[in-house]
Amino acid sequence: MKEAVEAVSELTPEVEPGEVGFDAERLRRIDEHFGKYVDSGRLPGALVLVARHGRVAHLATCGWRDVEAQAPVTTDTVYRIFSMTKPVTSVAAMMLYERGLFELTDPVADFLPAFAEPRVYAGGTPEDPQTRPATEPVRIWHLLTHTSGLTYGFHRLHPVDKIYRDNGFELGNGDRDLATACDEWARLPLLFDPGQRWNYSVATDVLGRLVEVVSGQRLDEFFRENVLGPLGMHDTAFRVPESEADRLAALYRPDRRGRAVRHDKVGRAALQPQKFLSGGGGLVSTAHDYHRFTSMLLRGGELDGVRLLGNRTLGYMTRNHLPGGADLESLAMGSFSEASNAGKGFGLGFAVTEDSAAAKSLASTGEFFWGGLASTAFWVDPVEDMTVLLLTQLMPSSTYPLRSQLHQLVYQSLVD
Repeated sequence: MKEAVEAVSELTPEVEPGEVGFDAERLRRIDEHFGKYVDSGRLPGALVLVARHGRVAHLATCGWRDVEAQAPVTTDTVYRIFSMTKPVTSVAAMMLYERGLFELTDPVADFLPAFAEPRVYAGGTPEDPQTRPATEPVRIWHLLTHTSGLTYGFHRLHPVDKIYRDNGFELGNGDRDLATACDEWARLPLLFDPGQRWNYSVATDVLGRLVEVVSGQRLDEFFRENVLGPLGMHDTAFRVPESEADRLAALYRPDRRGRAVRHDKVGRAALQPQKFLSGGGGLVSTAHDYHRFTSMLLRGGELDGVRLLGNRTLGYMTRNHLPGGADLESLAMGSFSEASNAGKGFGLGFAVTEDSAAAKSLASTGEFFWGGLASTAFWVDPVEDMTVLLLTQLMPSSTYPLRSQLHQLVYQSLVD
């Protein structure tokens, strides 16, 4: 193997693995595994961080943040975290909930009037859809749980997905700002009556707009003053400033042979001022910053004396809120990633492992997690008192089973 795996210094492990229940030799299997992905050209580079009992036990980088420039991944590399923005937005919304500014059952239309008369797709074609009135309003709870009936244009699973694409909503949002996009989504048909199914969607972008309306601040301002600043997440934002552009990892996608090729068409957007502040996928971040965020989640909403949420609130968010206690396998409309949906529920902003046997994955009951379009991922395991972070830049996330493989490699290394 080439010198793909590099010991890191900026974020050094704080404890010997054995002191927190890990076998150091088994942990090194993580490095070997991801190093092979890099050496074969399938992955540009990656960073893996494993922490337990509040201490970093394993931290390694492999490969390149920019393959063409031969610039290696370092611990201060900046990544597009895409949908790992969603938990940040969900935390922000629940901070406002804790202030008594809304209830989870409130109709979204109380704050965003365009959602006052939602209609549901009932047949026809994307060009000539037949619709009917929804049986109930889209509520804030539906946004947090992805049970709103909204969708993404890139899914290609339902006629309404094409309606989104035909209206300019596929991966980007054109030249719209967040308020305009939400008004337009409100006029498009829902896939189903709110609360009846689960579909990954622009719901968290709508939730971000709700944060703006309820707080009276732009989403970036609210994040900075109430979440990112207090947690010391100073490299997390909706864009990378020009002065820090060399730290931004390039974005890649697989070619027909499965090798990573540069994808600047999408990648360059992280360097531009953002008119559309996407609470569903707009942030860039670093290992240091997102580790601060996951540490706060593991500690029940508090970190280093800064409390964002009450621990009861965080516990409530990380329960399965799907109707009837169903799992995603039975309620989701199609697959949205490479991971199995069996045995996994969904809370208020996070997926939750309910049954690891059904999921066919090494995991603890109550583990909560999410990932991003460019194959990034995190999970928080309260049972093992552990957080894990994977940062890389290969889209889509379904290209390789990186997340499930990382699960295997982390849990096999626990020996206490």
